Amino acid sequence: MSFYQCSTTSAQFKNMIMNSSTLTLLLKVAGLLHLGLLWAGLLMPRVVGLRAHLATLPRFIRRLFWVYYVFIGLCLVSFGLLTFTFAGTLAEGSTLARALCLFLAAFWALRLIAATFVFDLSPYLTNLYRRIGYHAINLVFVYLPVVYVFAVCKGARP
Repeated sequence: MSFYQCSTTSAQFKNMIMNSSTLTLLLKVAGLLHLGLLWAGLLMPRVVGLRAHLATLPRFIRRLFWVYYVFIGLCLVSFGLLTFTFAGTLAEGSTLARALCLFLAAFWALRLIAATFVFDLSPYLTNLYRRIGYHAINLVFVYLPVVYVFAVCKGARP
């Protein structure tokens, strides 16, 4: 029995060139993009003057923030390495692979919603490079859930 079938789009997938090797390549790119997000996240404290903002908060809150920041970084490394290393396995579509891809698709879809509707970065987009970086990151936030949904829907189809 299958974990999840995208039956409404199965005809579309048959018409698409989405074989396992193509999906594997897309997943490897997704894995690398996670590491790109990590790099962008490492630049963020300097860009937004984070230390100055945090200095006004109680010590516990500052430490809590840095712990969360590090754990988010560890998640990005883990998601990226798992996706890159096991791209072929994820593309094969076992139940576990599809479940992981479904989780990652939901995770990144929610992150895209947060980027779109929760965060206002306009005060920090002060030059062309920052605006380009902001739009590039949002493209990554679109790419990741799309690729993971492809992996869920493709299943083990050849």
